[in-house]
Amino acid sequence: MTMIHGEVAAGFETVREAFEDNFARHEDIGAAVCVYRDGQPVVDLWGGVADPTIGRPWAQNTLQLVYSATKGATATVAHMLVQRGELDMDAPVAKYWPEFAANGKADMPVRWLLSHRAGLVTLDQPVPLADALAWHPMAAALADQRPMWAPGTAHGYHGRTWGWLVGEVIYRVSGRTPGRFFIDEIAGPLGLDFFIGLPTSERHRVSHLVHRKPDVDLTTVPPESIPEGLREQVAAWSDPDSLSNRAYTVTDPAAIDFNAPEVQAAELPASNGIGTASGLARMYAALIGEVDGVRLLAPETLASATREQSNGMDQVLMAPSRFSSGFMLPTGDNPMTGPNSFGHTGRGGSLGFADPEHGIAFGYVMNHIISGPDDARAASLVDAVRRSLT
Repeated sequence: MTMIHGEVAAGFETVREAFEDNFARHEDIGAAVCVYRDGQPVVDLWGGVADPTIGRPWAQNTLQLVYSATKGATATVAHMLVQRGELDMDAPVAKYWPEFAANGKADMPVRWLLSHRAGLVTLDQPVPLADALAWHPMAAALADQRPMWAPGTAHGYHGRTWGWLVGEVIYRVSGRTPGRFFIDEIAGPLGLDFFIGLPTSERHRVSHLVHRKPDVDLTTVPPESIPEGLREQVAAWSDPDSLSNRAYTVTDPAAIDFNAPEVQAAELPASNGIGTASGLARMYAALIGEVDGVRLLAPETLASATREQSNGMDQVLMAPSRFSSGFMLPTGDNPMTGPNSFGHTGRGGSLGFADPEHGIAFGYVMNHIISGPDDARAASLVDAVRRSLT
């Protein structure tokens, strides 16, 4: 049995039970979960193994790469600039980033970058990975890129390019990279353990990612044996030229080793945030209320930041998705605790979100990356939180 450490407030014992069950039945290796209610922590748990290659146990301060859950942190930076009057979501991107006007993009508003409506999900010519990690070559390539669809007419998940697109606007407006701004204005004041661009001094605390291969590769089975609701997705995954595949082949080589020190040290504001479950939950708690005297967004700014901008069939995911200006919104398969929740999932299971109606902020991080519909870990934890509220 995996030893679980930490504390749970009275009434939230079911979350501890679900967390224990994730190790016993749902293949967690090392993980942490944190829940705030009304600005105070009510769940802070961790357990398992941080690095199976050497047997290092998961500690309270173990850091975890959270993939696209990073987008919630980057979106928060952008909306803080909006709140300060330095960034207008409805102004053309080219107002702040003149080179972006190339290839018919002169009038595209900033909001479409954050809400996945820009059509810039991929590049005609992928850039070397070293250039992507260096930032500016990738930003230049995206500024010159033609959209894959008429911007604003559809939406599709900009899984990797989103970070450079939104991040370059942040850089042009503030003079600081997203990671630097986050440290200065969010992590510092709140005491968060979360980084976009990992300092060398913190690398010893980072867990080791373990990827589980799917039990069945649906792209290799006869089409008639695939559930009808998944056939369009599987067809896209099977086609190397589809937007679904090309959205993740923006670098050469396309595969990125997120365990690599140089990848963790770079700033990839869409996908390489590294932190604790407590750091994620505390950030979201400070978005919907005060945490130790700090509130990140005023209620009116938050309302604008979380208002739905995209809903329906996603041109990349080939399934329905919902987005505000930077945050994911609840859908049938996106577990949150109420209809007004907002946040972001990350590849393989991580999740951070806030539910202003119930005063809940949530963070779950783990090092066993499980992709596909059989990953029940985050959903079981969120369901336990929901049951604790009744």
